[in-house]
Amino acid sequence: MSDLQLSPQGRLRHLLTLEGLGRAHIERLLDRADELRTRFRGGARALDLLEGRTIVNLFFESSTRTRTSFELAARRLGALVVNFDIASSSTTKGETLEDTLATLEAMDSDAFVVRHKENGTPARLALHARRASVLNAGDGNHAHPTQGLLDLLTIRDHKPRIEGLTVAICGDIRHSRVARSDVHGLAAMGAKEIRLCGPAALLPEADSFPGCTLVDDLDAAIEDVDVIIMLRIQKERIDGLPGFDGAEYFQRYGLHRARLARARSDAIVMHPGPMNRGIEIASDLADGPQSVVLEQVANGIFVRMAVLLELLHKQA
Repeated sequence: MSDLQLSPQGRLRHLLTLEGLGRAHIERLLDRADELRTRFRGGARALDLLEGRTIVNLFFESSTRTRTSFELAARRLGALVVNFDIASSSTTKGETLEDTLATLEAMDSDAFVVRHKENGTPARLALHARRASVLNAGDGNHAHPTQGLLDLLTIRDHKPRIEGLTVAICGDIRHSRVARSDVHGLAAMGAKEIRLCGPAALLPEADSFPGCTLVDDLDAAIEDVDVIIMLRIQKERIDGLPGFDGAEYFQRYGLHRARLARARSDAIVMHPGPMNRGIEIASDLADGPQSVVLEQVANGIFVRMAVLLELLHKQA
């Protein structure tokens, strides 16, 4: 997929996955996000770098934070944002996604931010895009590249370097696009060890996460780690686990203060949200000094600004 993402000159053409993107491209995006964050925290309220550009949000799954974050990012760069109404669109009448994209592209749309329940849909649209860029805002359990980037930026804010870190990702790994993008990004940046933890039924096949350590004991998974990333668990997934309910899940796989003591003293706690307090993470820990959850949310805007600029700014 790296050939599809990059132009013949090696420039980023689409952002579909962090897998195979490479450290240089990832660091360039993180550095640009850091620069934008500095400008806005220094008093900038808006930039006109994407004035005249049109960005279309194509969300075929419900989303609050990701869509809002992309919209804020685009508007802060001066772009026009169109939130495509899927419910009343021609896709409900049988129009293909490719025809929808071609129609909107003919209206001079410059980029499409796509979320879809089926793996590979953003890549499928990127193959048919003539001029516009496609950004994957989450497809099935395949990838969520901007979430991976904002997680990397947040880790980089708190650690001297990502290279050499030990990271635990805990929860429903099997169905998580966030876990996959985090793993690809962390591996590209040189993390020493990535541990994936959850109930056995929610762990993936080992060959789908090469180089990672699969563990079904959370206490063992977070021993001496530098970073803990907790994932959201859907209620129906818990209900499908024999002998589990919310309380049992928290007892065995929830993060609380006593359990956190097994990690390094300067470990940070992350969560992509929305959080199920008292199931995945204790409320006092979610709001505690080692939690960087709200920093992740804020960093998401700057990462998405950086990606939009990389893809669309003529002077990039």
